[in-house]
Amino acid sequence: MDPTANHLLDALPAAILERWRPFLEPVDLPLGQVLYEPGGVLSHIYFPTTAIISLLYVMEDGASAEIAVVGNEGLVGISLFMGGESTPSRAVVQSAGAGLRMNAAQLKEELEQSGSVLRLLLRYTQALITQMSQTAVCNRHHSLDQQLCRWLLLSLDRLEGYELIMTQELIANMLGVRREGVTEGALKLQKAGLIRYTRGRITVLDRTALEHRSCECYEVVKKEYDRLFSIPMN
Repeated sequence: MDPTANHLLDALPAAILERWRPFLEPVDLPLGQVLYEPGGVLSHIYFPTTAIISLLYVMEDGASAEIAVVGNEGLVGISLFMGGESTPSRAVVQSAGAGLRMNAAQLKEELEQSGSVLRLLLRYTQALITQMSQTAVCNRHHSLDQQLCRWLLLSLDRLEGYELIMTQELIANMLGVRREGVTEGALKLQKAGLIRYTRGRITVLDRTALEHRSCECYEVVKKEYDRLFSIPMN
């Protein structure tokens, strides 16, 4: 698998990426696979290439809500280089695909050799925190229709093509709403001609209209990612 299919790995200097290649293990990421649970110590860091990973906060009663999505733009497991070792969130595969992973101990050894790589990963973390913050604001102040549009757009940015394979239950868990609400919102977008929705499959037909229908939260997140990754490594 080509590591440059992940944008974060592709941003590494060529010499560093070549050094990393032997440590990057290809992995299949099937729909619904849990990469880590709240409080668990992370053994690997993941770089999705064609899969999308959802980061969820899980309540004591089992209810959950998505706080961020990660795809080919980034990585899963920031606590490994932030010094925390574990995290209060759950990481679950939202859209099946593939990725690469690196052993936690190897990652730490590599980061000790290169301050510029650590700065790149911290820059990504800033972008991820922006997404988390904007998600919290969106869930509090915007309609389910707007949240669904934002979620679809963020997912599309992390996929090749215009189709997502998802279950109603998984979407509902991520947005923290009832399945009936997801169905109602999706059918509303389908009636407007923005998507085609069948059981477990969403195809975006009019991305531009979807962007117009979304709240400002999507654009805030996208601009911050674009800004941070336009800064040259040094």
